[in-house]
Amino acid sequence: MSALIQGVRALPGMPSFTSLVTVVLLAAMLLIGGAMYEGFLSLQVMLNLLIDNAFLLVIAIGMGFVILSGGIDLSVGAVLALATMISAWLLQVAHWPPVAVIGAVLLLGALFGGGMGAIIHVFRLQPFIVTLAGMFLARGLCYLISIESITIEDPLFVAMSQTQLPFLGGFLSPGALIALLMLALAVWLAHFSSFGRAVYAVGGNEQSAAMMGLSVGRTKILVYAFSGFCAALAGVLFSFYMLSGYGLHAQGTELDAIAAVVIGGTLLTGGYGYVAGALSGVLVLGTIQTLIAFDGTLSSWWTKIVIGALLFVFCVVQRVMAFKSKG
Repeated sequence: MSALIQGVRALPGMPSFTSLVTVVLLAAMLLIGGAMYEGFLSLQVMLNLLIDNAFLLVIAIGMGFVILSGGIDLSVGAVLALATMISAWLLQVAHWPPVAVIGAVLLLGALFGGGMGAIIHVFRLQPFIVTLAGMFLARGLCYLISIESITIEDPLFVAMSQTQLPFLGGFLSPGALIALLMLALAVWLAHFSSFGRAVYAVGGNEQSAAMMGLSVGRTKILVYAFSGFCAALAGVLFSFYMLSGYGLHAQGTELDAIAAVVIGGTLLTGGYGYVAGALSGVLVLGTIQTLIAFDGTLSSWWTKIVIGALLFVFCVVQRVMAFKSKG
C-alpha cells in the first residue's frame, strides 16, 4: 500500500513546480505592490491579508482534501452562510450559550458534508451534482430561518471580533490564529496520518486503492465530513468578522476556494498536491484584492478577471505536464 501511495504522490513529470511558482508569483506581486504604492509592504497590511481571508483559508483547507481525493464540493459557500444563520438565530432568538452554538454548528457542518459523501459513494453519483444539490439545500435553509440579516450581539462573538492579538509589532485576529492552527492540523493529517495517505491513494486511483484494501467509502465520507466541518468553522469565523448571519453571505466563495487550491499546486484530477499550498493560493487572491484596493481606480470586478486568468493558466499548465508525464 505504501508503494502505491508513494507512486501517486511522486509521479514523474507531475507539476510539483506549480507550488513553487505560486510562491514566486506571490513574492513578485508583493514587490510590485511595494514599488508602486507607499505602505503596501507594511507589516499590518501583510497581516491583514490573513485576517481578511481567514475564513477562505479554512474553506480552502477542506476543499484541498476533497480535490486530493478526486472530488469537488460546491456546497461550502452555502454551508458557511447557513452556519452564520444558525449561529445568529441560536444566539439572538433561542438564547443558547455561545460555546454550545459553536459546537452545534460544527457538528451540523460535519454531518451535512458526511451525508453528501455517503450519497456520493453509495449511489455512485458525481460529486459535482450531489454538492450542487447540497449548495441549493443549504442556501434554501438559510431563508427558512430568516430572509433578513440577523445581527449578532453576543458578548463572546463581539469580543472575538474586536480582539487584536499582538504579533511582531502588528496584530492578528483570533480568527486568523484559528485558521493557522487548522492549517497546521491539516498538514499533519495529510502527510503524517493514515487518513491522509488514504486520501492521496483514493484520489490517485480509486480502483487500485480498493484492491490494496483501503476503505474507499469510509475515506470519501470522512473527506466530505471534514470539508463540511471546515465550511461550518469558516462560518463561525465569518460570524466573528461580520457579526451577522445572512443567507447571501459568501456567494461564490466555493469558486474562490477551488481557485486557491488549484493555484496552490493541487491537481484538479486528484491524487497530487500540497495542503499547505492553500495558504499561498489564498494569499495570492488576497494580494490581488489588496493591489486593486490600493490602486483605487480599478473596478472590483478586476479581481475576478485576474483570478480567472490565473486559474486558467494553472489548469492548462497542470494538464500539459500531466500529458508529458504519460508520454
